[in-house]
Amino acid sequence: MAKRVAVILSGCGVYDGTEIHEASAVLVHLSRAGAEVQMFAPDGDQMHVVNHCVGKPTEEKRNILQESARIARGDVTDLAKLDVSAFDAAIIPGGFGVAKNLSDWAVKNKSCTVQPHLEKIIKDFHKAGKPLGMCCISPVLAAKLLPGCELTVGQDKECEKWPFAGTAGALKEMGCKHVNKNVDEAHVDVKNKLVTTSAFMCNAPFHQVFDGIGVMVQETLKLA
Repeated sequence: MAKRVAVILSGCGVYDGTEIHEASAVLVHLSRAGAEVQMFAPDGDQMHVVNHCVGKPTEEKRNILQESARIARGDVTDLAKLDVSAFDAAIIPGGFGVAKNLSDWAVKNKSCTVQPHLEKIIKDFHKAGKPLGMCCISPVLAAKLLPGCELTVGQDKECEKWPFAGTAGALKEMGCKHVNKNVDEAHVDVKNKLVTTSAFMCNAPFHQVFDGIGVMVQETLKLA
């Protein structure tokens, strides 16, 4: 029987929503594995809207659900309607929307809070023993809600290839075990059924990010 997977989006575009290439990679690998997918996003305003040509906020306002529909080809459901009992696993792609719309990590870092519906969903998946897959910055959600979990955002020493390695230090300070992994690898926390990969936390070619997300998807489905 095909595994049913909820994919949770946070808008459309790396600087203020879901990282589009990560979402696409997740969907391609799930499709190849024969999984049944339903996409969800919160029905609310984005923290802000960023002009992606210059990387700066604008005065515009956009709705997270409506923007996520661009990735979902229109087929996206309000996150508030996600029924954990109907799914075998959940996957959350990265992008700054995770840190701005699914949480306020971008503003509060370790003191962040998670969007209320999503907090309940993550805790309910965990309580039910159902796996969670996360990539790029989205593992910060697990760090906040699953104390002591093992995860990866890539490497913990900053360099040109790993410009966001400081995030690993913050996760360690939150009580998590950070495991250094290359971009084409994933880490599996068997106890918590949590699978993570760095994706665009690494300054890597697209195909390597795609491959690492593939490993994350495969390992998540194995736990389902």
